Amino acid sequence: MDNSVQVAVFFGLMALLAWLTWRKVAAARAASHASADREIFLAGGGLSWFFVAGAITLTNLSTDQLVGMNGNQMLLLAWWELAGFIGLLLLAFVFVPIYYRNNCTTITQLLEQRYDGASIRTVISGLFLFGNFAIYLPAVIYSGALFMQTLFGVEASVTAIAAIFALVGAAYAILGGLRAVAVLDTYAGVGILALALVVVVLAMQAVGWDITTGVPEERLTMIGSLDSPIPFHTLFTGMLFIQIFYWSTNQNITQKALAAPNVKEAQKGVIAAAIIRVLIVPPIVVIPGIVAFKLFGDVDDRAYAMVVGEVLPDWTSGMFAAMIAAAVLTTYSAVMNATITLWSVDFHRKFINPEVDVRRLNRVVGIIAMLVSISLVPVYDGAESIINLLQELNGLLSMPILSAFIAALLFRNMDARAAVAGLVWGFSVYAFHTFYLYVPENFGGVSWYATIGLPWVHYIDVMLFVLASSVAVALATNLVVFGNRARLAIGREAVSPQS
Repeated sequence: MDNSVQVAVFFGLMALLAWLTWRKVAAARAASHASADREIFLAGGGLSWFFVAGAITLTNLSTDQLVGMNGNQMLLLAWWELAGFIGLLLLAFVFVPIYYRNNCTTITQLLEQRYDGASIRTVISGLFLFGNFAIYLPAVIYSGALFMQTLFGVEASVTAIAAIFALVGAAYAILGGLRAVAVLDTYAGVGILALALVVVVLAMQAVGWDITTGVPEERLTMIGSLDSPIPFHTLFTGMLFIQIFYWSTNQNITQKALAAPNVKEAQKGVIAAAIIRVLIVPPIVVIPGIVAFKLFGDVDDRAYAMVVGEVLPDWTSGMFAAMIAAAVLTTYSAVMNATITLWSVDFHRKFINPEVDVRRLNRVVGIIAMLVSISLVPVYDGAESIINLLQELNGLLSMPILSAFIAALLFRNMDARAAVAGLVWGFSVYAFHTFYLYVPENFGGVSWYATIGLPWVHYIDVMLFVLASSVAVALATNLVVFGNRARLAIGREAVSPQS
């Protein structure tokens, strides 16, 4: 088929998504009486469960998932998605009621209310911003650009393609706020999930519904060995807590649940997202990768694009490209909106100008975030596995931040500076582990853990140690340095503000 037709289909579908999104947003804004900041940050508090579910699902599901997980070409990567079901249920039934009870716009506001002192809110907001600027935003547009380059043989550089994604994604976040992000997520999500399932079916047909013949056992098992990306024992160490952080205490995700009109509507949306997470997402992020191994061998992060190019009819390429582009844009714009919210609420209004024009600030922060993310794309270029790299880097922030939430929810009479001490400890320990102890070149080709007879220690195990030791350091600092004896919060006291 003429390439011009495919290009026309691509731009036609992207334009249709944009028109449907802005039509819905304009109608909702006309009926809304919310303030400018509530409209930008929380969609005026008017997201129905359907849009909450769509926004949560598509904020997570992008090319870093489709490309990265399929790039491992192993079934056991599905554990990331299956375990996410637990994290979403905890968000729905534990964290959502707490956030709504404490009237949170950013989840860091909860920490400020639970600790004696405001420093922990500022520090954790800063870490979230660092993670968004340095990890999430550039990684999303990099993986999307890599997919487009591989699928269509585009001659433009990965950075140039990523810049286009960044520009369009920023436009949604800057001009439309969270409502536009959520609507785009939901409308695009229907097409993305449907087409991704079609890819799974066609991929299975291409190998005669047989993914076992000629594929090594370690790529088909759900019980990971010690040298696999997910050793089986890690499901019972750090995996659960990684999911709790990502789904329940991560501004990029929880902000969507905070934009519903009430707790029940938010919970329905989160539960719907959990059902999608466990029933639909696992096959689309692992089966094409296995098929790619059978057809092409070990091709790493190129696997998904190669399978798509092999099994989809030519006439669908423009349609699929539009859906992939939408997946990139939805995740990028959602993370950018969370970034704008964190800076505006937790920093600018608090330390610079509480009466700032929020719409103007929205534009300025969005443009800065866009430029920074584009500049960092080359850092990810050439990564052996984008998803494994992201999971390791996320450990720098996830467990230290989660330790502050655990201490806040389980204990009272805690000084914020003690929580900061625990957080700094966790960040430092994990950084030392990741960039020194876990580097085989430093110890004759194996990790330090192998040299002391503990070859089974994995970075997911280390996350559990980081979490537990960070809470312990916070409690010890609270007692020894600040003279406060923390007391265990029980019952209603566990969800009430600091007294």
